[in-house]
Parts: sequence; C-alpha cells; structure tokens
Amino acid sequence: MIIGVLSDTHLRVGQTLPTRVWEELAEVDLILHAGDILNPGVLTDLASLAPVEAVQGNCDGWELDQLPEQKIVLCEGKRLGLIHGDYGQGKTTPERAFRAFPKGTVDVIVFGHSHSPYIEWREGILLFNPGSPTAKRRELKYSIGLLKIDNTGIQAKHLYF
Repeated sequence: MIIGVLSDTHLRVGQTLPTRVWEELAEVDLILHAGDILNPGVLTDLASLAPVEAVQGNCDGWELDQLPEQKIVLCEGKRLGLIHGDYGQGKTTPERAFRAFPKGTVDVIVFGHSHSPYIEWREGILLFNPGSPTAKRRELKYSIGLLKIDNTGIQAKHLYF
C-alpha cells in the first residue's frame, strides 16, 4: 500500500496544490492530510485521486470542524496515528505528536504544524512530518511524503521540489 502524506497546505478558495503534488499522488492508494487545510475543497479535490483521511489543524476554521483533532487509521494491519501536532504536552511538535497517542496504540504518527519535514523512529514508532507543499517557511524546498506499507514493514520518504 502506498500512502501520500500532506500537511499545512494552507490553501484558500481559488488556490490549488502544485502540479508536482498531483503527479506524485496520482497512483497512491490513500492520502493522509495532517491539518491546516483551510479550504474543504482541497479534500474534495484530493479525493478524486484516492480516499482521504484528515484531521483539523490550528488554522482550520468552522468549515472543517467536523474533522477530528486526531484519529487512528488502519492500513495493512498497521495503525497510523494522524494529528496536527499543535497542542498537548511537549516543547516541540514531534514531542507533542508522540505523546498524543498512548504507548502501544500506533505504529506510525503522522503530524504537521511545523512545516518542517521530519522522520524518526522512536521507541518502535515512526514519527513522520511531510513538511508543506505550499508554505515552506524556513525550509529550502517544498515537500510531501510517501509511506509504503507491505509485508516487510513500513518505509517513509520525503519528496522535495
């Protein structure tokens, strides 16, 4: 299973994701969005490529208040925790994301908020932030992520553009 991972798109009505994002996500089986979507139409557009699972971020308004703040998505027998990462205990975004899910409940934690690509295995859990495809802030490049889950385990990578 190939999963496209996005966060912090921050797109307003009339704006769209870069062409590179559409190209990279054209063949994925599932798309995860870790919040700060802003425009619900982004999720509708992404759903034309693959099923979408999303959570709300701290910049998402009432249009997206039906989205949970966090959730667990089951994929190929693995439990993927999805959270934005802006609240909770911890001084850093990865720390807050890690502490949001009780031990033993997830195999992967996908988060956003910082706009910074991040990948780390911690206590047997993959922490993964795809960065942002539209608001790179202090980063040199825009980015999204891909997760591959198969019988050999979980692999993650960032795609920069």
